[in-house]
Amino acid sequence: MDKRRVGMWLYRNGGGDKIGKKIIKKLKERDIEVLDNLNLRHAIAKNGHILYRGEEHYGEKLDKLDLFFSYNAGEQTQYQMYLYQALNRVIPMINSYEAFALTEDKFQTSFLLQQHGIATPDFQLCHRDDTKHLEKIMNKWSKMVYKPTDGWGGVGLTKIENQAALNMLLPFLNQMDLRFFYVEKFVNYDNTDYRVDIVDGQFVGCYGRKASKSDWRTNVTSGGSVFLREPNDEIVTIAKKAAEVCGADIAGVDIIYDLEREEYVVLEVNGIPAFATPQQEKMGLDFNNKKINLIVEMIDRKTKKSKER
Repeated sequence: MDKRRVGMWLYRNGGGDKIGKKIIKKLKERDIEVLDNLNLRHAIAKNGHILYRGEEHYGEKLDKLDLFFSYNAGEQTQYQMYLYQALNRVIPMINSYEAFALTEDKFQTSFLLQQHGIATPDFQLCHRDDTKHLEKIMNKWSKMVYKPTDGWGGVGLTKIENQAALNMLLPFLNQMDLRFFYVEKFVNYDNTDYRVDIVDGQFVGCYGRKASKSDWRTNVTSGGSVFLREPNDEIVTIAKKAAEVCGADIAGVDIIYDLEREEYVVLEVNGIPAFATPQQEKMGLDFNNKKINLIVEMIDRKTKKSKER
């Protein structure tokens, strides 16, 4: 069997550089070569191949790799995603393009989860010209959250608590030339959540996030803080099922407890959940090695299948 070769594009901040080195070392022990830091921004499509034009690995035909592991949330452009989609048509990807695109879209994710019996906040997708319908929803829910259908880290989330706030938001959204609005009923919860990491259908680890006193969002980028938190069996089961429904090999599932409905609801499924940072490891988050091992096992299995085809 020819030597297996995989491409990898992993974020490098927050300790990601060290995580990447560990993954490469463990794959090398299995005789799997890694072409690291393959940013699709430096790739072109030409004559039926996707060719890499970066300084390192120049001229590599990415479509001839046995697998591509894409794990970078903050630097994806439309061009990169377009090549991601094309590449996924001919080689295995982690996550698959389908899972990546689905988890990037909050409406599509919530819609699919509810179709499979997984509780999410109540939501509505409205055409931008149907502002009267939006006002009816406001009267029914009293509080709701506007969410961009894409994006991460809590960016763009807006809590709408009254008609005046809605009236202020609508001109802004129209100015952005959005074709539709996605809104969720605001969930009455204790301002904490569970982030549950799942890899290859297995539970990896969990931690909690708590919103700051001046905000309601738990995202760390929005001022939230991380704390140690153990999930119960129900939470782990929900997270595993959510990852499976989304077809995600790797997922970070955000779950909160709805005090009004008295049940756990899935807020979001993240297709690129961060590893624990060095600071978080010091406070006791110790799931990185387990996560790395499961990813390596999965790459090993998938590349063997790729070679057999």
